[in-house]
Amino acid sequence: MKKAPVITFIIVTSLAGLLFYQFDRVSNLKTDTASQTRNSLTLETNNSNLAYAAKNTQVKTGKAVIYQVLPRIFGNKKHTNKAWGTRSENGVGKFSDFTETALKAIKKLGTTHIWFTGVLHHAMVADYKSVGISDDDPDVVKGRAGSPYAIKDYYNVAPDLADNPAHRLQEFKQLIERTHQQGMKVIIDIVPNHVARQYQSISKPADVEDFGQSDNSAVEYRRDNNFYYIPGASFQVPSDGHYRPLNGEAHTLSDGLFEESPAKWTGNNVRLAKPNLSDWYETVKLNYGVKANGDLDFERLPKNYSSKNYQQHVDFWMDKNVPNTWIKMREITNYWLQQGVDGFRYDMAEMVPVEFWSYLNSNIKLKRPDALLIAEIYNPNIYRDYIDLGKMDLLYDKVGFYDGLKAVIQKRQPTSSLINLVNKHRNFDQHLLHFLENHDEQRIASQAFAGSAEKAKPAMVVSVLVNRAANLIYFAQDLGEAALKDAGFGKASRTTLFDYWGLETLQRWSNGGKYDGAMLTVQEKNLQWFYQSLLQLSRSASALRGDYMELHSFNLNQKGYSDELFSFARWNEQQKLIVVSNFSEKNRVQFKLQLTPDLIQQWQLNSGQYQLSEKLTNSEYNSKLIVSMNEASISIRLEPLQSMVLELNKR
Repeated sequence: MKKAPVITFIIVTSLAGLLFYQFDRVSNLKTDTASQTRNSLTLETNNSNLAYAAKNTQVKTGKAVIYQVLPRIFGNKKHTNKAWGTRSENGVGKFSDFTETALKAIKKLGTTHIWFTGVLHHAMVADYKSVGISDDDPDVVKGRAGSPYAIKDYYNVAPDLADNPAHRLQEFKQLIERTHQQGMKVIIDIVPNHVARQYQSISKPADVEDFGQSDNSAVEYRRDNNFYYIPGASFQVPSDGHYRPLNGEAHTLSDGLFEESPAKWTGNNVRLAKPNLSDWYETVKLNYGVKANGDLDFERLPKNYSSKNYQQHVDFWMDKNVPNTWIKMREITNYWLQQGVDGFRYDMAEMVPVEFWSYLNSNIKLKRPDALLIAEIYNPNIYRDYIDLGKMDLLYDKVGFYDGLKAVIQKRQPTSSLINLVNKHRNFDQHLLHFLENHDEQRIASQAFAGSAEKAKPAMVVSVLVNRAANLIYFAQDLGEAALKDAGFGKASRTTLFDYWGLETLQRWSNGGKYDGAMLTVQEKNLQWFYQSLLQLSRSASALRGDYMELHSFNLNQKGYSDELFSFARWNEQQKLIVVSNFSEKNRVQFKLQLTPDLIQQWQLNSGQYQLSEKLTNSEYNSKLIVSMNEASISIRLEPLQSMVLELNKR
């Protein structure tokens, strides 16, 4: 989401959300006949959706690969990259830049789903009055292009991304169709916790009411208000004496003022009429029936519903009186499913009660069983509830695993520290999403992270292959993008969310729309080949949905083996894999990797020699697995930062 560039602030605000939403509060239920009528969940029989789901249900071998991309930047061909540059100066990508050729190139990374980030119409500093869109005030817009997580109109897409802004929704639907034709699915963001301060839908269906339209703004909280209010106080634009919207450029609306009376709570639960610049001041908090003191104003979901199916969850909510915001968000997700979207990434999902997710996601799954639902979440203590009760498919595995891998890459922790991180959520790791980059995190090649994309190669192998988690790759990660410059509101080390910008790495890969990589450097070509090989393997290797055993601790005392290495086995009935990674940037290593007696027994290995194939290079490995009695070993030689994925061939 639109988090401030300082990562410590992100964690603090996430914890603030957790403190506000304590799920052990006593529910204070109200009865509202009108709301009950409005909330009647008739189980729609949508033949087209069911047919789509049936047609797209595939036999699972490997794991999902999600390619996250900012369309605003992806197709931008301009090289100007002026800090705080305008759209005409710096350029902007379009939906039409995702040509058949471009989509095929994305699919080569093993991609199953494309997460198009920044698609929904969000607040921005641009003049689109000709198509009926009101101007946004720079005083409550971050950057010039605006945060994709300050949604202005939930029923349309960003006009910047269309060749003809008047037909922007149709152009996006054509992109959805092109993506489906290439065998990939489409994910967009839903931002349930907040909307832009100047939210105004001009595209909503006639029977849909805007957020806040029927609110009683004279009170701080009312169950069916969409917003929280600060009665008697008007909103004040935050300031610190240094930051200036648009870097001080003159604009008719940039006057340090924004009319909002009474003031609303800010998106990160700040209850001040004048939030700080570090707050999510461009957004307002949505009300899901959580009182100001944290009490829940709706019926709790019984814990035994963790084992109930989607239909039973829908049935539970059928006659319940739920807050109005729940209903509005359900209408929004239904709308986008009807447009052909295949799933949603939910921004800051943990700041919204788990009961809402039960209500929403069970409804989605009955319509589209194959819809992929992803939660941005940072509190491991509630992971299980958001899977079992909230019916999420995937949860961010950042706190713990991503943070742990980053510490190993930066030499702050030994590889042994990964053992507990892998085991911690082993019983439900198929519901986790692994990544080393996304829009909130630093680019690997930035000086703030590793300083080189090469240094993360062994970590990427571990991240992709170590368990059943799905995998995310951020656009240009496979090219070693380093985000070296400040773009304006967006700062170096992260590719900007807020500014008009271009990436030279992508432009070299595109080569004028050919996507043949002819202009890439040798290092970039090699890195992209590595990512393609690894992610394609994650799609095809059935063993990655099977069992896991770490071999690292068993080998730590072996000659030549050290805490700069990491090794493990993955297997099922069809396939047996051994993975070894060298995290050292300098040391070439040679050692004998020992299999544990337990693994020898589980694999039912008899004495003798077994031929191995190296799956990252698809070549026969010149060393064999030697089994004698209760011992088994493989002679391994690894270059610095090299990994091997060895498949045991059938005798």
